[in-house]
Amino acid sequence: MKKLGFGLMRLPQLDAADASKVDIEQLKQMVDMFMEKGFTYFDTAIMYNGFASQSAAKAALVDRYPRERFALATKLHSGFFNTLEERDALFNQQLEQTGAGYFDYYLLHGIESGSYPKYENLDCFNWLLDKKAKGLVRHAGFSFHDSPELLDEILTKHPEMEFVQLQINYLDWESEWIRSREVYEVATRHGKPVIVMEPVKGGTLAKVPEEAEKLLKAREPHMSVASWAIRFAASLDNVMMVLSGMSNVEQMADNLSYMEDFKPLDPDETALTHQVAGIINAQIAVPCTGCAYCTEGCPRHIAIPKYFSLYNEDMRENLEEKGWTANFSSYNNLTKSFGRAADCIACGQCEAVCPQHLPIIEKLKEVSAHFDH
Repeated sequence: MKKLGFGLMRLPQLDAADASKVDIEQLKQMVDMFMEKGFTYFDTAIMYNGFASQSAAKAALVDRYPRERFALATKLHSGFFNTLEERDALFNQQLEQTGAGYFDYYLLHGIESGSYPKYENLDCFNWLLDKKAKGLVRHAGFSFHDSPELLDEILTKHPEMEFVQLQINYLDWESEWIRSREVYEVATRHGKPVIVMEPVKGGTLAKVPEEAEKLLKAREPHMSVASWAIRFAASLDNVMMVLSGMSNVEQMADNLSYMEDFKPLDPDETALTHQVAGIINAQIAVPCTGCAYCTEGCPRHIAIPKYFSLYNEDMRENLEEKGWTANFSSYNNLTKSFGRAADCIACGQCEAVCPQHLPIIEKLKEVSAHFDH
């Protein structure tokens, strides 16, 4: 397979305030572009796009192409089952929603220290192998958001897992929280191919500070800023697939333009990405990827990733000089559909599911102090 995978996580929307309202016609166009260039890997999950992603995959892909022409991946998330019966019901629901008949790649989703015991206690690793034996799953693996030490423990205990999905990008490569390089090295040492998620870090690496963009453009004037992030991940030897959550036709066209005939970064280009990472890290306020796991159970319906994105934008501005930015208007417009940052009741559900382990409650206080006045 070619190394670019279509992540069905940030799909085109008909309503910016409702992620479940997917623009199916635009998605069909994107799927067609992807398939026509010889790319075949699609990745979905239960909660993506307001729980609409799996059904969207059926409408735009499964119902329109012969099953053997594409590979479909989906996942079992620990937040949606508590018993063996619920686990099986969830899998059957996924088969029904996608209409796929079987899954080429199936993952135990988002394993970290808090969720790992549930996967063990409910025997999910053996359960997944049973699904494979029955032909309902072709390849068994898991996605992971935690320390290299825990990853080593899991892969040592479960060598039967065929691959691991990791968050890898040049911004997180040496991060003390994400530790992308270290978890990549653990997977490689265990001989497990890596599927990369969040290569552009939720769009952060598509819109970098001006100083960083000038460096990238000086080297490759005709390459998009985002292309550097995708190519960084795809250049790693043990990476089998890089997922990109494309939201419109333009993003799809850009990704296809350089991944159709992929050329790995050379050592100088790799060094340049690390230089850019240093510039970004010096300016970013909240390293949120916009996955939106935190919003699904928020009792105040707070648009946490959207607010963090606006806050990050403002923190890069010279506010003493400007005094006001358009982000204030964007924030106020969003609060007509969502709770304000100030509405947070500190229940903690968001922090419990955040793959980045962010102190969301404290950061929402900062956002509120900035925008809610």
